[in-house]
Amino acid sequence: MKKLLNIAALFLWVLYGTAQEHDHQHGSLFCAHGKQMRPEVADFNLRSPNSPRHKFDVLNYDLDLDIYHCYASPYPKSFTAEAIVTFRVDTALSQIALNAVNSSLQINSVGLAGTSFQHVNDTLYIQLDNHYQPGQVAEVSISYNHLNVSDNAFYVGNGFVFTDCEPQGARKWFPCYDQPSDKATLSLRAKVPDDVKLGSNGRLADSLTISDTTWYTWISRDPIATYIMVISSRKNYNLEIVNWIKPGGNDTLPIRFYYNPGENPTAMMQMIIPLADYFYSVFGDHPFEKDGFATLSPQFQWGGMENQTLTSLCPGCWYSSLIAHEFAHQWFGDMITCATWADLWLNEGFATYSEALWTGEVSGYEAYKNEINSNASYYLAQNPGWAISNPAWAFTPPSNSVLFNYAVTYMKASCILHLYRYTVGDSLFFESLYQYANDTANFRYKSATIPDFIDKMNEVTGEDMSWFFNQWLFQPNHPVYNNKYSFSNMGNNLWGVSFLASQVQTNAPFFKMPIELKIKFNGAADTTIRVMNDVNNQYFSWQFEQQPTALIFDPDNNIVLKQATTVVKNDYFLIPEHFRIKLKQNPVTENLVVDYNLEKESGVYFSITDISGKTVLKIEEGQHFPGRHNAVISVQKLKAGTYFVTLNTDYGSQTVKFVKI
Repeated sequence: MKKLLNIAALFLWVLYGTAQEHDHQHGSLFCAHGKQMRPEVADFNLRSPNSPRHKFDVLNYDLDLDIYHCYASPYPKSFTAEAIVTFRVDTALSQIALNAVNSSLQINSVGLAGTSFQHVNDTLYIQLDNHYQPGQVAEVSISYNHLNVSDNAFYVGNGFVFTDCEPQGARKWFPCYDQPSDKATLSLRAKVPDDVKLGSNGRLADSLTISDTTWYTWISRDPIATYIMVISSRKNYNLEIVNWIKPGGNDTLPIRFYYNPGENPTAMMQMIIPLADYFYSVFGDHPFEKDGFATLSPQFQWGGMENQTLTSLCPGCWYSSLIAHEFAHQWFGDMITCATWADLWLNEGFATYSEALWTGEVSGYEAYKNEINSNASYYLAQNPGWAISNPAWAFTPPSNSVLFNYAVTYMKASCILHLYRYTVGDSLFFESLYQYANDTANFRYKSATIPDFIDKMNEVTGEDMSWFFNQWLFQPNHPVYNNKYSFSNMGNNLWGVSFLASQVQTNAPFFKMPIELKIKFNGAADTTIRVMNDVNNQYFSWQFEQQPTALIFDPDNNIVLKQATTVVKNDYFLIPEHFRIKLKQNPVTENLVVDYNLEKESGVYFSITDISGKTVLKIEEGQHFPGRHNAVISVQKLKAGTYFVTLNTDYGSQTVKFVKI
């Protein structure tokens, strides 16, 4: 895809932004630390695991809040409010249950379709005026107070009022069905003093000032998960708006920058244009009608939070890595939201990987790879030993220190996307991400589970990639390779190279992966061979007309999540002579004739790869008895060039190079 960049803005960002923040950590680190510090929520009884279906589907929240008195000393945390919840019935019901934390919310009355209520154990049960059938739509109104308590979701102090809700804090400032799979539109009206600027999700529909009071009305046309519904406000906020002109058209996206007195977001305001251009080229159109960033008070101690269309930042945290991370979340986390907390990789893995993509866009592939290597090194040094996703977390999420563990949820998670890119190649990788982000039928503005994502990758690649994601996402740890190789003079100017791919980890299963080997020769150019290592203790053998001098396993360190040793065993020839394959003719024009011998009964198939390691032909031979065999493989449709043919059996593989003319 063509990368559309505003070169002038990019130059200005490099000029102003890079030098000022070279000592700062990754944006993912800010994000992780902030989320780890959030308090735990004990009530997970209403979770809808691995699916957006529930007894009812909330369509819209209409919130009317009077927070006028929260901005003046002694900064009370109490306010009065009314909520109207519009929902569609999915299972016949006469009562709905909403999350509403008793210690934060006092329910005064219900109305519209609600006739009575009971508020116990952090759940608001509302009796309805009818027995509603699937497909019917109803509304309940709820009059309530937020109590004067510190609940680590609704924050007040020194002229600030803001919310911060991941994973399940929205239930502390308004009654809601507080699960990430249940997304709804939002209309939020707030009464504040006239010297307060207040931002929220969606577009600013109205701001009406009468005397010393302003009423802000924010409306989101796009559905939002409850944990990324937000208020960010303060007295004497500074506000600047950057209008990003979308590439290829005249549409603009307003990007609002709320910042505290004494801060200077100029460099990030300049960077946001080329960043938006780049993500547009990779992920598709920005999904929302506006975007924005707001620095908060010291109560928001660390990091950022990707609230839909208005990211929260810690005071003064105008750092490019953090902006890139949170901006990527607008696609991955906000537009497509993890269906359950077991699917959080779809949020944090993608945003952290997007940081590295942006680094590569600004500074080149080597800088991108250095960042991925750094992420992998952090994981390898700090690995706590659990999997990225545990299906049980859909029912009972772990503590925040586990759910938002930096080594696993951010660092390892980002590296898995690099491993996927290495496995399928750049073209399919970026096409996969683009198709996932632009699938309006299944994902765009919806929620997703990891299995949903895997199905999409299978569809786009045309291959079953379940093996890849299952091992890296649902299994802990990583491969530990203990490889061996040998060189052998076979006579007649032929040299044999044998390789044993062996994994020895005891705390994880075998990891199937394509592996690359660079073979150096005496007086000839290096050769890099790529093969699929799909069983443990797998043998490979090749023949060359030059003398090999060295073998390097994974020369570009693309399998970044690994530990590895590779040693030479000069007296150790892995493939016996009677197993070696021979070509009747080389070079070939139409048919490749391969002679081979089996020492025992085995399934047999041949694969032909090009010089880049891409499989271009696969021929199933079926089950064969021991003895001498030959295969005739048509290569007429292959382009002229150098290829490798591999004989694959149940007990080993051997590869020979040939030339198609």
